[in-house]
Parts: sequence; structure tokens; C-alpha cells
Amino acid sequence: MEYMKLGNSDLKVSRICLGCMGFGNAATGQHSWTVDEEESRAIIRRALDLGVNFFDTAIAYQGGTSEEYLGRTLKEFSRRDEEVVANKFLPRSSEEIENGVTGQEHIEKQLNLSLSHLGMDYVDLYIYHMWDYQTPIYDILEGLNRMVKAGKVRYIGIANCYAWQLAKANALAEKEGFAKFVSVQNHYNLLFREEEREMAQLCAEDNIAMTPYSALASGRLSRKPGEMSKRLQEDSYAKLKYDGMAAEDEKIILRVAELAEKYGVTMTEISLAWLLTKVTSPVAGATKLHHVEGAAKAAQLKLTAEDAAYLEELYVPHPLVGVMAQNTQNAKKDNQVWMKNAPKKY
Repeated sequence: MEYMKLGNSDLKVSRICLGCMGFGNAATGQHSWTVDEEESRAIIRRALDLGVNFFDTAIAYQGGTSEEYLGRTLKEFSRRDEEVVANKFLPRSSEEIENGVTGQEHIEKQLNLSLSHLGMDYVDLYIYHMWDYQTPIYDILEGLNRMVKAGKVRYIGIANCYAWQLAKANALAEKEGFAKFVSVQNHYNLLFREEEREMAQLCAEDNIAMTPYSALASGRLSRKPGEMSKRLQEDSYAKLKYDGMAAEDEKIILRVAELAEKYGVTMTEISLAWLLTKVTSPVAGATKLHHVEGAAKAAQLKLTAEDAAYLEELYVPHPLVGVMAQNTQNAKKDNQVWMKNAPKKY
């Protein structure tokens, strides 16, 4: 396994981050395809054996049971100071907004609950899961900075945002002396490369680590067209993200399969090896042992420039989908919220 520093932090992370959305009690969450604690433990232990030290979970994953499975397994089979645990919090709920719960209060409450689930005193990377258009970014940044000062968070990251939002947030954090976002976790893979328009350039300029999710396009980049897994059959959100461009994407998937056959490796290895030329550490989910084994092997596979160009050649622009599509609808409101709620000096 190879390791890199995570942006401007002191965290040294494995080139593969184990995504834990597939872990958790299916009865307590929104996904029917997740695996139970016994299977989750086996996958996490295998990841540790393979040198993975970077784990990503969230309070939203299966009612917090993903956090619980990860925390208990790491406590039993590793040392806390040797692993990098990333966690995420959601925006305030409508009920919290109605009851006057501030962004700072919400962050502290969410973090304390996650730490309880994990059985930990701190998380290494606390990620703003998606932009909250009902809460001024000043309030979010100040709340996160308080948690850093309290020793409950080492560094902060952000997910599901635009480049201009990240740039604006970090500029404000620098002005106020707050902790800045050291990483961004957005949607990026061979089938969805819209991050290359602006986000990739911003991250390169400011040394912000890219740790994209959906690294294998919810399994589409790990198998030939027509080969169905349980997730491909049941994950409605993934269908929303990918079915609209399936015909265009299939051409790229077939090239992944072609190169995998050429080199005698899996499609997972080809897809992630390409992504590893672009980012610090992709978040690779796993619900079977061979998923994490394939991801770890990808860190050792080096594609040629010709291979990368061959994989990229057929890409066509994709519309924003899922969370980012919602962001497009809400973005126009952001400046109004910002100006209305920000301190007068802004």
C-alpha cells in the first residue's frame, strides 16, 4: 500500500480509503443491500491487513450502525493512533430550524452522537456532508473550529459542493483564523468527470486533497454491462445518478473491460488505477472481501499515458445529478442567505 499526506494536514493516509456506507443494519437505514456486523468486521480486518488506514463513514449511514461496526472493529484489531477515521454530518433538519437550533449547536450534537457510536474521543477528519443553504457558512465554520479547538476533531473536510463554495468558505476561514477545509469528497470517476472543470484546478492550486466517492460508479466500473449485483439491482439512488447516461457510459465500461483483460487484472483495478492518477485517495466501498482486495491491488497498478487517454477518449459531458442537482436549484438562494445572516462586517 502507498500513502500520501492529506492535503495541508499532517494526516498520512493510504491511497485507498475504505468507504463504509455498505456496512450497517439494513433495517435501520435507507439501503437494503448493506452487510451485517460479522461481514463488515471481516472486510475491515482485511483492509487493515492490506495496509488501508483510512476509513470513511457518516452518521447518516444506516442509522449510525455503520459507525458502530467500524468503531468496534477498529478498537479490537488496531491502534487508534494508527488509523485515520473520517466522519460526516448532515445539515440541520427542518425541525431543528423551526426550534431555533443553531448550526453550531447542531454540529456539536451530531459530532457527540457520532463519537458515541464510534466509541472514540475524536475523529481525524470531520466532513461537512452537504452544503446547508439554510445556515450561513460563517456559523458552520465557527462551529467546526470550536470542535477542533476542543480536541474532538483534528481536521475538517467538505463534500458535495461547488468549487466556488469551497473557495469562499476557505477564504472566510483564513480571514477569521478558523480551521480550513483540507479535503473535498465529491462525485468523481471515469463515468462522471465534471469535477475536472473547476474543482480539480482549485484543489491543485490550494493543495486540497480530493477523496471522491462513487469511485466505481456504484459498481458499474467493476463489471461488464449486463452483469448485475444486488446493489445494481436495488440501489435506486445509484440508478438516478447513472441510468440517464447508460448508453454513453457503456462504451467507456467496455474499454475498462478491454484493458483489464489485456493486463490480466480486474476492472476494479483498472478503474481505480485511473482515478489514482487524479486524486489523493478515492473512497472505495466494499460489501465483499474481494472488493477491498481489488481496491488495494489498484494502488500498485500503474497505467501508461496511452491507457489513460484511451479510457478518457469517449467521455461526454454529464448533467449534474443527485445531491449536486439539488445544489443547482438551491445555489441561487445562497447569496441571499449569506447576505441576510452574515455578520455586518461582511
